[in-house]
Amino acid sequence: MSISKNQLKIITSLSQKKYRQKHHLFIAEGKKVVNELLNSSFEIDTLFATDEFKTDISSDKIIRILEKDLQKISNLKSSNKALGLFKIPDEKPLKKNGIIIVLDAINDPGNLGTIIRLCDWFGVHQLVCSKDTVDCYNQKVVQASMGSLTRVSVRYLDLEPYLQDAELPTFIADMNGANVYQTTLPKEAILVMGNEANGVSDKIKSLINHKISIPRFGEIQETESLNVATATAILLSEFKRSC
Repeated sequence: MSISKNQLKIITSLSQKKYRQKHHLFIAEGKKVVNELLNSSFEIDTLFATDEFKTDISSDKIIRILEKDLQKISNLKSSNKALGLFKIPDEKPLKKNGIIIVLDAINDPGNLGTIIRLCDWFGVHQLVCSKDTVDCYNQKVVQASMGSLTRVSVRYLDLEPYLQDAELPTFIADMNGANVYQTTLPKEAILVMGNEANGVSDKIKSLINHKISIPRFGEIQETESLNVATATAILLSEFKRSC
């Protein structure tokens, strides 16, 4: 079966956030990511797949196509047998306990996808993002998260009132903060990570209780900063080690 012009139009439009919101749909590609979503609470709208992709979902949700046709709608170098249109779920209730990651204006889809995977790895169930952080249903974010989006709740909020009302201690990663390896960290906290180029905004900084830093051990000491996802991994490891 071939892809209709209307289906192709919708698939193409989902590269833009406004159309994802309009259709309440997002794209996932590749066997691993698609299977993770199919085996989760996410609801499939339409699955475009080659005959090689095996699944138990209802046949009326599947459109079997040739690999060459799948490649036409794929953003991957290798079409990887399946592309799914999934329904964007309703927001889940905001969790207020444990370790919560807050992201202030993260722009890079790869960084957000990796941070979602890190949350999943370290057992962090709540990720709170500023409204100007990249959309978690951006296709590159979905791919980079490698299925972890099914296990991490992502909410987009105005960070100022959220942090003003926070009951947990709040931390930011800051070059001038206390050495994280010499700091006693709580079992429950909010960790705020900032924009790739500018870090945490001044307005948000003013609302934070504690600043922590990852010290440089290199001899020359000229590295400007760590990638935000890398820094998140190190800090999450330290928070979890303290539990």
